[in-house]
Amino acid sequence: MDEWVGEDRFISNSQLEALKSEGKFPANLSLPEEEPRRRRGRPSLPHDPAYEQLEREHEEATKVKNIQKIILGRYGIDCWYFSPYPDEYSENIDLLFICEKCLKYMKSEATYQSHYHRCEYTGPPGKLIYLKEGLAIFELEGEVAKLYCQNLCLLAKLFLDHKTLYYDVSPFFFYVLCEVDESGVHPVGYFSKEKASPDDYNLACIMILPPYQKRGYGRFLIQLSYEITRREGKTGSPEKPLSDLGRLSYSSFWAFELLTRLRAGSRTIPSLKEISFLTGFKEEDINETLTELGLMRQYRGQKVLNMAPKVLEGLLKPFENKKFTLLDPECLNWP
Repeated sequence: MDEWVGEDRFISNSQLEALKSEGKFPANLSLPEEEPRRRRGRPSLPHDPAYEQLEREHEEATKVKNIQKIILGRYGIDCWYFSPYPDEYSENIDLLFICEKCLKYMKSEATYQSHYHRCEYTGPPGKLIYLKEGLAIFELEGEVAKLYCQNLCLLAKLFLDHKTLYYDVSPFFFYVLCEVDESGVHPVGYFSKEKASPDDYNLACIMILPPYQKRGYGRFLIQLSYEITRREGKTGSPEKPLSDLGRLSYSSFWAFELLTRLRAGSRTIPSLKEISFLTGFKEEDINETLTELGLMRQYRGQKVLNMAPKVLEGLLKPFENKKFTLLDPECLNWP
């Protein structure tokens, strides 16, 4: 986020283990293994000088954010990363005004004020599929609401380091989460999903705007992606590879959901296939999560699931003081 990070912000594996033993860090989480940084959507072409030159030029052109700050509704938000807005709106721009109704972007406050009061949009131009306690979700088809979805992707890129979808939105559905109050509909974040994924990916990209982060909205959208997957009669998984932050978010989500279901289930030990059917999770994600939790072990050549109540309660303890914004499936009008 364009700031120097001091040594005090880093922890070692030994410090992590100490935090775990003191109960200050979830026992099921670990530091991610080091791996090469990969840019989503870009093919790997080793030993191709022309491609490597293009990569260097792209990195050089986009390593510094081009828009310093945006005004979106009631918030002024500092931007984090480069976003490929048209040059007219992104070269040496200290402040960009974005209409929270239609996501149109403007350089002038006067233009913004004039547009906002004339804007015909009242919210995302899609189907309202969820409404409860001031939270609304709109489903948009990229091919139909093309301009809005393109503007949404440009906005998202200001807060996402690696994202390559900007203008080709036709193959995707977009699920936009909004807060609703007496003053109107306010976009909070979204996730996108391929209409037809050969790998059964049920989430391609997810972003929560900075003013709304740390409220559980990311988990809320992940929960929505799996509820839709279940209703499709399928199993799904997020698009790979996951970022480090994405991996932590999903590991925590999978762990909580699986532990909660196992604790509430019968004493009969379920198979991975049964758990997959109930949750919509891919069997490989379930297996990996249960293994990381120490619940899935090898015994005489067989995988055995430990469902001891005391063990499950102990693993759920780190989640007790966390407040989650939970999706109510009864309020989801989908399909």
